[in-house]
Amino acid sequence: MSGQLRVAFAGTPEFAAQALQAILAAGFEVPLVLTQPDRPAGRGMKLTPSAVKQVALAHGIAVDQPERLRTPEQRAALAAAAPDVLVVAAYGLLLPAEVLALPRLGCINIHASLLPRWRGAAPIHRAIEAGDAHTGITIMQMDEGLDTGAMLIARSLPIHPHDTTASLHDRLAALGAELVVEALRRLPEGLPATPQPDEGVTYAAKIAKAEAAIDWRRPAAQIERTMRAFDPFPGATGSLRDTAIKCWTGEVVAAAGAPGEVLAVGADGIVVACGADALRLTVLQRPGSKRLPVREFLAGFPVSVGDCFAIAAG
Repeated sequence: MSGQLRVAFAGTPEFAAQALQAILAAGFEVPLVLTQPDRPAGRGMKLTPSAVKQVALAHGIAVDQPERLRTPEQRAALAAAAPDVLVVAAYGLLLPAEVLALPRLGCINIHASLLPRWRGAAPIHRAIEAGDAHTGITIMQMDEGLDTGAMLIARSLPIHPHDTTASLHDRLAALGAELVVEALRRLPEGLPATPQPDEGVTYAAKIAKAEAAIDWRRPAAQIERTMRAFDPFPGATGSLRDTAIKCWTGEVVAAAGAPGEVLAVGADGIVVACGADALRLTVLQRPGSKRLPVREFLAGFPVSVGDCFAIAAG
């Protein structure tokens, strides 16, 4: 059965690459992979193929990298591949109606949230930032809206107290790979599609670099969640003595002071007052360095009680 379904695939980052690998391992025929054009990356800013392209090339699969899918010429490779279904995962392009209608069984998407909560670009980050207790994967039949299509399969995962976007991403990527294979195996017989409810819709806006600046007037619990949500990108940043300090890990403690004020300094952390409670920062990074436990960080960047982190504008 697996070999009889022609599955085109559209995706770009590692989250999508894991799904493509699972589809191939399950024996589905993949005649074409769509992915974003190669982008500059690394210190040398060399053009680098996406994680999905690397998987496709390793398996000898044809790759197409259109900038858009608006014209017949941009869609020509996909049309020629004549897929039964198109699987989409973190592709980075909106699919026009002509693409959605092209495969016999339509287009299905792997979305890293329990829809309709956290439609949009950054569902993993926003779930952690909001303090959600759980998230999950939704396999969705795509329509012309933004993550508005009917749900085919959904499964929940807990968000652990110390989860970062990196750690939660890895668990969700593995779950997404598992569920898309299940969906593809069931699709030919007819997989029931459940419309998304009108209630509970939230939007996961793309993470802006400007959000990285820590506003110490916010409650410590909120800042701690933002630190984990912005790990590994863009990193939550505090400014001390005109130096941008990335604050990677910390814990909420019961203490009070002016927001941004350093209340205590020791080998177990730097305690910084917030709008409510305080944060004991335990892993930090200054420009040109790497992430360091607080003891090592302090050896290269001394901090004293009474120092003050700048209050972010806005």
